[in-house]
Amino acid sequence: MTQPAAPVRLAVIPGDGVGPEVIEATVPVMRAAVTAEGGELQFDELDWGGERFLREGAVMPADAAAVVRQHDAVLFGAVGRPDVPDHELVWGLIIGLRQQLDLAVNVRPVRAFSGVPTKVRDTDGVDLVIVRENTEGEYVGAGGLAHAGTGHDLGIEVAVHSRRVIERAAHHAFTLAEQRSGRLSLVTKSNAMRYGYPLWDRVVTEVAEQYPGVELEIVLVDAMAARMIQAPRSLDVLLAGNLFGDILSDLAAVLAGGMGMAPSANILPGGDAPGIYEPVHGSAPDIAGRGVANPVACLLSGALLLEDLGHTRAAHDIRQAVGGALLDPDHHTPDLGGNATTADLATAVLNRMET
Repeated sequence: MTQPAAPVRLAVIPGDGVGPEVIEATVPVMRAAVTAEGGELQFDELDWGGERFLREGAVMPADAAAVVRQHDAVLFGAVGRPDVPDHELVWGLIIGLRQQLDLAVNVRPVRAFSGVPTKVRDTDGVDLVIVRENTEGEYVGAGGLAHAGTGHDLGIEVAVHSRRVIERAAHHAFTLAEQRSGRLSLVTKSNAMRYGYPLWDRVVTEVAEQYPGVELEIVLVDAMAARMIQAPRSLDVLLAGNLFGDILSDLAAVLAGGMGMAPSANILPGGDAPGIYEPVHGSAPDIAGRGVANPVACLLSGALLLEDLGHTRAAHDIRQAVGGALLDPDHHTPDLGGNATTADLATAVLNRMET
């Protein structure tokens, strides 16, 4: 007799601001999608974030990475609140977890859904993905502040780029490009920066030799920013370092309707660390508690999570239901120009899942 598959065990970190609201909207949709294919999800909620910092002086416990490793993946809401310094929450939680788990790659899909208004004209058919190196670059945390308070303050921010880290991000990007259109764009700034980004150019060009079916182009980041707005359908898979990947992926979100439409995955390709899947819109404290946050970024992050764990049908069903719900302007939240609430849009998606 065939044994039933073990339940998928997920850690859920609602976090701050609108994080709990979009997580609450997403969990039932994920559960319905997996149940429909005969699986089971178990959710363990973790109270990590700004409220815990105010209560205990730490955003998450010292053994947080070990706690996360007891799960198959993490669904993360948002981090940030006005009464806690940003560096305490960002470095104390999401960047801290990325580094402790060595989550090498941040994957940011960008898809323009039919019926969703955007600030950029002619975005129909836009479907690209940004692969961002996730542990080094300008966000490695090396540097310091000298002569503070003297009037001659000196801030030193050291960017770090290593061959091993570039290679593993590049392999993931080339693998994605093989599965898609066979086109990969490397984004650097090697004309003005003398060491780190020329290393990116050399290493990625070497890795390209292992993927003869993928066409590689190297594009300077400023030119890529313009091209992303002027000719987004010319792009498919983009590979970038930590800083450029962060900036370009937020810019690309405009093509899909804004940050409320932007999912992401923090993963270690080929490794055994659980991935962290999160909407990238932040905690949005200005609308927190009003029930009007767009849940799509979180819903699509949940689809990414399920896809990476092998639940491809469930992931497909979520994306189809999201696309179907967004065709009706009555389901658009205020960021998309509508009047729907978080619950309205999530319910519309769930109804499509159930039918």
